[in-house]
Amino acid sequence: MTVRALFPTHFYEAPLGDETLVSELADACRDVAAQDRAGQHWSKEHGYRGYTSYASLNDLPHRDPRFADLAKLLDKHVAAFASECGFELGKKLKLDSVWVNLLKPGGMHSGHIHPHSVVSGTIYVTVPPGSGALKLEDPRLPLMMAAPSRPDTFVYVEPEAGSVLLWESWLRHEVMPNAAKSDRISISFNYR
Repeated sequence: MTVRALFPTHFYEAPLGDETLVSELADACRDVAAQDRAGQHWSKEHGYRGYTSYASLNDLPHRDPRFADLAKLLDKHVAAFASECGFELGKKLKLDSVWVNLLKPGGMHSGHIHPHSVVSGTIYVTVPPGSGALKLEDPRLPLMMAAPSRPDTFVYVEPEAGSVLLWESWLRHEVMPNAAKSDRISISFNYR
């Protein structure tokens, strides 16, 4: 008898590789949050507990050299992940969007995917204890119909400061509530 695993879901986890940059990014994220009035307004209007530049800024690597340094390191991580996934690419994946997230205590982000992208991910900058895991959903879940329950329908990843997490953009995920006493800071991004 042969049992094979078909169509695995790849997930990448590695340290960024520059601890100094991670601490500099904490300041860079706070600077962006303090100056971005449109992002503050969008976050408040959409019930985002904290701040995100998701809908307001799309030029962070051009705006601040700390984000440009981050983009160079992310390019290497994404290339390694794409290779492990076996992607047949005619050209290198390109950073399409990058945004800052300051998630206040009690804040969360419900389940979602990242359409129009190939690889999505997050670099965790400040991760106080209890600030919430990344919850990943088995992509077969909507198709399982009468299948018995499985213990690994959801996978919870507890990031650390400096962790880079990558996944294919179609993978549904959510950010669990921040139960810490301070903000969790992260930077999310998409590659096309």
